[in-house]
Amino acid sequence: MSDRTASEAPVAETPVAETPVAETPVPATAAPVLDAPLLLGVRHHGPGSARAVRAALDAARPAAVLIEGPPEGDALLPLAADPQMWPPVALLAHAVDDPGRAAFWPLAEFSPEWVAIRWALAHGVPVRFIDLPATHSLALKESHGEEAAPAPEAPADEAPADPALTPAVDPIRVLAETAGYDDPERWWEDVVEHRSPGADATPRTAAAALAPFAALAEAMTALREAYGDGGHPRDAVREAYMRIQLRTARKEFGDGVAVVCGAWHVPALATRTTLAADRSLLKGLPKVKTEMTWVPWTHRRLARHSGYGAGIDSPGWYGHLFAAADRPIERWMTKVAGLLRAEDRSVSTAHVIEAVRLAETLAAMRGRPLAGLGETTDAVRAVMCEGSDVPLALIQDRLVVGETLGEVPDSAPAVPLQRDLTRTQRTLRLKPEALERQIDLDLRKETDAARSRLLYRLRLLGIGWGEPAEGRSRNTGTFRESWRLRWEPELHVRVAEAGVWGTTVESAATAKAESQALAATALSEVTALAEQCLLAGLADALPVVMKALADRAALDADVGHLADALPALARSLRYGDVRATDTAALSEVAAGLAERICVGLPPACTGLDADGAEALRRQVDGVHSAIGLLTAGTRPAEADTATPVEAEAEDTSTEAATAPTEADAAPMGPAAPVGPAAPEATSTEADATPAEATPTTGLRDRWSAVLRKLAGRDTVAGIIRGRATRLLLDDGGLTEDEAARLMGLALSPGTPPTDAAAWIEGFVGGASGGGMLLVHDERLLALVDTWLTGVPADTFTDVLPLLRRTFSAFEPGVRRTLGELARRGPAPEHAGSDGADHGYPGFGPGLDTDRADAVEPVLHLLLAGAPAPAEASA
Repeated sequence: MSDRTASEAPVAETPVAETPVAETPVPATAAPVLDAPLLLGVRHHGPGSARAVRAALDAARPAAVLIEGPPEGDALLPLAADPQMWPPVALLAHAVDDPGRAAFWPLAEFSPEWVAIRWALAHGVPVRFIDLPATHSLALKESHGEEAAPAPEAPADEAPADPALTPAVDPIRVLAETAGYDDPERWWEDVVEHRSPGADATPRTAAAALAPFAALAEAMTALREAYGDGGHPRDAVREAYMRIQLRTARKEFGDGVAVVCGAWHVPALATRTTLAADRSLLKGLPKVKTEMTWVPWTHRRLARHSGYGAGIDSPGWYGHLFAAADRPIERWMTKVAGLLRAEDRSVSTAHVIEAVRLAETLAAMRGRPLAGLGETTDAVRAVMCEGSDVPLALIQDRLVVGETLGEVPDSAPAVPLQRDLTRTQRTLRLKPEALERQIDLDLRKETDAARSRLLYRLRLLGIGWGEPAEGRSRNTGTFRESWRLRWEPELHVRVAEAGVWGTTVESAATAKAESQALAATALSEVTALAEQCLLAGLADALPVVMKALADRAALDADVGHLADALPALARSLRYGDVRATDTAALSEVAAGLAERICVGLPPACTGLDADGAEALRRQVDGVHSAIGLLTAGTRPAEADTATPVEAEAEDTSTEAATAPTEADAAPMGPAAPVGPAAPEATSTEADATPAEATPTTGLRDRWSAVLRKLAGRDTVAGIIRGRATRLLLDDGGLTEDEAARLMGLALSPGTPPTDAAAWIEGFVGGASGGGMLLVHDERLLALVDTWLTGVPADTFTDVLPLLRRTFSAFEPGVRRTLGELARRGPAPEHAGSDGADHGYPGFGPGLDTDRADAVEPVLHLLLAGAPAPAEASA
C-alpha cells in the first residue's frame, strides 16, 4: 500500500533531497543555450523547491524535462493537464497477477515533480520519467514472505563498499547540524521555505536562478563522498538506470535537458560512467507484469506519520505556503480563525491581528527570517485558544495536516470494477471523501437500501470504505442503519485486488461469497456469510451458500458451534424480512439448528469449569434471543392489522435488549409455565391449522422446556442455572414465587458459596434489568442479602470477585438504590395489612394500580399508536 519504506517505492524511497533554493519567480527571458544537462536537485513535497524549479525552468527553457519516476507512467503524463485532475494525486503501480503488491508515487500541488510536469505540458516540452521501472521495483520488493533481492554487485573496476563506511544518512540533518541547527525541519524552513519572495527587488537572472542548485549539488557531492550510498544499496541500480535514460535523452534532444530528481541523486547522475558499467548493474533484475494509473491521494497520506518514507510533518501548512506566497502568516491566521468560528468558538478580527503580531515577535526573538509553524502555533494557542491544547488538536488535524482529497479524470485508466464502483457512487450520491463522516439510512427508501447493499458488498470484498456505526438517533429498529464513511487511497489497491472476482461490484461480491462458502470449514463461517449475503442483497449467491450451510449443519454435532451459528441466522431472517428477501430455505435451516440445540444443550451444560460455563452462558443468551426472533412471527390474530408505524415500534422494542424481555415474549406466543399446567401451554400452537404451520411452530415451548431442565438440575453450572431461571422469569415461564423458591434453593446453606455466587451472577448479571429486578422485588433482594450475610468469613474473599463483577455492571442509580434498600433493611412482616405504606419512599409493598392506570394510555400511544382500551370504551 502507500506505507512504503524508503527502499520500497522509487519516489517515496529517496529520504530527502533538499535545496536551499530561491522562491522568487523568474520572469520569462530568452532561452539560454545549455551546454550540459541541468540537474535540479529538490526535496520531494517542498514548496520552496517547487517554486525554485519553476523559476529555473522559466530561466533555462530546456528542450525536454526528465523526472524521477517510473517510466510506465509516461503515457499518463498528459492527464496532468486535464481540468478534472486536482492534486494531491498519485501514480499507482500494481502487479497484474498480485494487485496487493503495489507502490504509490504521490504528488501534491507543491511537489517539485508536479510543478515540472505542469510546466512541460503548458510549454509543449517533452516530459518523461527516468527512474527504475515499476516492473523491476515491484519485483524487487520483499512481499509474501519472499526474500529480498540481493544488492547489485559492484563493477569489476570498483572496490566493494564497506557496510561500516555507509551508514544510513539523512542529508537534511547533516546539513542542518553543519549549520548549527538541532532541528533539520527548522533549518529547512529558515533556509528555503521562509525566504521572503520580495526580499530581492532586482530582477533575477538565469544564473541567479540556477546558482542554488549548483551549490546544493556541491554539498551533496561531499556527503556522497563521505557516506557512499547512505545506507540504501538499491539506489545504485536506480541511478544506473537514470544515467542510461539521461544518455538516451541527450542523443534525442541534445544537452538542453533538465532533470528534476532528489538532490541525493545529483552527484550520481553527474558522475561519468560507461554504458557497459551501468548495464551490468541492471543485468538479471527480476520482472513482474504491472499496470499503472492515477489515483486520488490525501494530505493525510503525505504526512510522515502515515509511514510514507518521503513524507512531511505538515502537508497542509506546506500547501498554504506554496499557494499564499504573499502575506502567508496573515492568511494562515485567517484560516485558523475561520475553522475555530465554524466550531462555535469566539474568535474576532482582533484575535487574528494580535496572533499575527505575536507570531512575528516570536520569530524575531528566535532569530528566524519569518514566523514558522512553531511560532504560529504558539501564537494561536496563546491568543485564540486561551492557552488550551484541545482546539490545537483540531487545527493540527484539519489545517496543518489537512483532509484534502485529490481528483482524477474519468479518462484515467482503471480496472472495470473501479469504473462500476465510481458509477454506482455517483448514482447513489455517495461521494468518496477523506474526512470521516456518518450517514443514517432508512432502509424503507430505495436509495438508502441501495446504499446499504453497496456498502455491505464492498465489505464482503474487503474494501472497507464504510463501517457500521451506532445511529445518532439511537434507533435500534432494523429499518435504520448508520455508517461511518472514510475513503483512503489504499482502497484503490483493494478494488484492484477484488477485480479478479468480477467486473461489477455485485458480480464480484457474488463470486467471492460463493468461493468462501465452498471453502468454509466452520459452521459459524457459513452462517456469517449467509447473513452478509442477505444484507448485501446477493440473491444469486444464496443458493450456493445455503447448500454449504445445510451440509455443514448436518455434519457438525458440537452444540457450541450450533449455538454460535444460530444468532447470525436469526438476524439474517429478520433483515431478510425488512429487505423483502425470500428466506424460506434459511428459516428451515435455522429451525433445524434450534431443534438440535434443544436436544444437545442439557448434556453439554454439565461438567464445565468456570471459563467453559461463562462461555456457554453467553451462548445460551444468544440462542434465547435468536429463538425469540425466529418465533416472532407467531403473533395473535389481532396483531395482523398493525400499521407500518406499529410494526416499526414492535421491531424497535424487540431488538432493544440483548435478551427478550416479557414484553418481547408476548408476540412470540405464551411459554409453558412450570408445574402441572405445562401441558396446557401449547394450546395456541396446537390449535393452528396445517396451513399456518411453520418450521418454528412449537419451538418456543421446546426451548422453555430446555430452560426448565437447566434451571432444575444440580449438575448444571450455577451461572447457567441462574441464567435459565432469569430467562424463564422474563418470559413468563416462571412465576415470581417459583423464581424465589429456586433462588432460595440455590442460596441455601448447603450450597458452596462459590456456586451460589455463580448462580447470582447468572440470574442478575449479563443482560440489562438484573439490578432493577432486585430493586422492585424485595423478596429476591432479601434472599440475596440473607445469603450474603451468612457467608463464612473464610470463604467470603473467594466469592467477593464474582459479586463485584456482577454488581459493578449495574447502573450507578441502581447500585445507589440497592444500597439504600440494604441500609433500610427488610420491610416489616405485616406491611400493607394495616393500610399504611411502610416501604421506602418510591418502593411500596404492593402494586399501585392507580399510578399504573395513569401510565397505560401513554404506553399505548407510544407502542401501538392506538387509544387505550379504557379510552376506546369511553
